[in-house]
Amino acid sequence: MAAPALQVLTANRLRDGAVVYGRAGAWVETFEMAEVFEAKETADAALAGAGEDVKARLVVNPYLFAVRRDGETVRAVEEREIVRSEGPSVRRDLGKQAGGKDAGHGRAGATPGADTGAVMESFDVSL
Repeated sequence: MAAPALQVLTANRLRDGAVVYGRAGAWVETFEMAEVFEAKETADAALAGAGEDVKARLVVNPYLFAVRRDGETVRAVEEREIVRSEGPSVRRDLGKQAGGKDAGHGRAGATPGADTGAVMESFDVSL
């Protein structure tokens, strides 16, 4: 017997563009807190309910995506959702994977809590 198709609801919060995940009719910021839907009907109902949050201008572009269980851990199946849940794949010190209250906020390359008034170095990329 095939395992059930697991899904998670996601969207972007309209006020700041942050990736959010559905959980019990609300939105949470971390993939680990997301509700995992085992039944297609329940997942579809959650997606339909998210339409109300779109109308209320809380989130934009809600959709369901596939996940899989890896022991006790739930993981996104597609690369797009892995990056959306973990943050930039080239800078592990930035985004959600960096942790801390400033993760995913502020300017690229800034140390959480550091003065963000620093000027970033520019590079000549002409050929």
